Amino acid sequence: MTHDKFNAFCATLPATSYVVQWGGAHVWKVGGKVFAIGGWPGDQPGITFKVSPIAYEMLKDQPGLRPAPYLASRGMKWIQHYARPGLPERELKDYLRRSHQIVALGLSKKRQRELGLAQ
Repeated sequence: MTHDKFNAFCATLPATSYVVQWGGAHVWKVGGKVFAIGGWPGDQPGITFKVSPIAYEMLKDQPGLRPAPYLASRGMKWIQHYARPGLPERELKDYLRRSHQIVALGLSKKRQRELGLAQ
């Protein structure tokens, strides 16, 4: 997934904001909380996203995926898609969508309502 496709997809998710920070990383947030990070050192994508504990265990040792540097070392359940084969684009989008949902559900109910995310 290119950075253009990554950014275009993340922009379709509700109540998101975008910033370039941390040395040029494309950072996507919901309610001010990070749900996806895209960085491209060279031509390989480095897409980082939050996952459930079960998904973390399933994904962490797959080829092209790894526990996200910095985040996972602090006990957080984040995965980085960094090389081929990694995930097919459709599955990567599903994980990005789920990451958005996980982070949004962690916001206060009041903040969820403010952002139009309350169910």
